Amino acid sequence: MRALLWIVGVVAAVLILLGLLLEAVRWLLVIGLIALVVLIVLAFVRGRRVVQRGAPRR
Repeated sequence: MRALLWIVGVVAAVLILLGLLLEAVRWLLVIGLIALVVLIVLAFVRGRRVVQRGAPRR
């Protein structure tokens, strides 16, 4: 009976940790996607600045 309680406890702990890990991975993916979008926008803005500076002015 004691072994069964230990097994149930260990399985419950593993499931809880797995749930927390999956939640953390999901948030890391969200943060990574936001950072990627910001990076693309900044690269676009800086690229336009370089093109505008390089254009000859009349």
